[in-house]
Order: sequence, then C-alpha cells, then structure tokens
Amino acid sequence: MEQKYNISSLGLEFDKLRAYCKREGEALTFSKGDLLERQGEPAKWIAYVESGCFKYVTRSFSDNKPHTTWFSFKGEFVADYPRFLYGRPAQSTIEAMMPSRIRRLSGEDLKNYFSQDIETMEMRAIISEHILCQFHERYIDLHCTTPRERYDLLMQRCPGIVNELPLNAIASFLNITPKTISMLRRDITYGKK
Repeated sequence: MEQKYNISSLGLEFDKLRAYCKREGEALTFSKGDLLERQGEPAKWIAYVESGCFKYVTRSFSDNKPHTTWFSFKGEFVADYPRFLYGRPAQSTIEAMMPSRIRRLSGEDLKNYFSQDIETMEMRAIISEHILCQFHERYIDLHCTTPRERYDLLMQRCPGIVNELPLNAIASFLNITPKTISMLRRDITYGKK
C-alpha cells in the first residue's frame, strides 16, 4: 500500500536511511496490538516497516476518546517525529495493526548517524521538510475536502486499506463516523455521487 505521503519520494535520502536501518536496526516482530510507543511516555524509537502496518492513535484531552491520526505501511518509517530524537513524551500511541516486521533504531542512534557529516545533516533537513509537507497536506485535506473526497483520496493512496484495517480506524483517520463511512461505501457500491 502506498500513501500520498510515501517517503519513497525522497529518493536517495530514503535509500540511505533505509539501508542504515536495515544494517544497524534491531529486527523485531510485532503481533497485532503490540505498541512501539505509548502516548505520554518518552518516545524512543524509529523503525523501518518491512511488513505490516502501524496506526497512530491520539487520545483527546477533553473526553479521552481515541483518534486514529496516521498510518505507516510496509516500506515506510514509523516514529513519533521529532519527539523520539530527544526522548520527549510521545504525542501518539503507535500500535501494530497486524503482524509486522520492523528494523528499529533509537533516537540517540539516529541523532549520532545524522551528525556524522554534512551529507547526513542535509539528509536530516530534507526528511524534516518532507514530514512537514506531509502534515500540511493532511491538515489541508481535513479542512478543505468533503468526507467523500477524503475517502476517495485514501482509496487512491492505499487501495487495499479496506481489506487490511477495520473500518472504525479508517473512519477515525478520515475524521468521520463509522456510520458515515458505511453510507459512503453503500453510495459507491450503488453508483451514487
């Protein structure tokens, strides 16, 4: 599955970071429901997802209701960036949505890697800019598109997502109710716009 925000658009920087994670990262297998990070606790990790999927869940301050805010799929990185670089409290709980394999590094390991030379420092800047663009596009999508448009965009980005993830997680990510997503799917099935 590929998202609009897939980090592969970074080209060479992505290849170097992926190679570093594969070479230096700890190989781990996660079961469905296992946590990489827990909201409020010091964030520690970045991982390259070799297989599987992770969701980011943030609980609201007012009613403690969970909101799915992001996904990381096979071929992408999963981290509470930049909080893991400094051990700051994680803003989201990061949970495996299915059995997953990762290559995990600590924030300290990655900071040391980025500080090696000017090339790795530039890589850090490019990756940071890419992440900023991802969040800006997500923010615009949430404010300037209809629920149907958000659903269609997600299906274009990740065509197989409905076969992989529960509808309530997809609905939360789209900032709509499960009932709304069911109505959208019904309308799509029966050809309504």
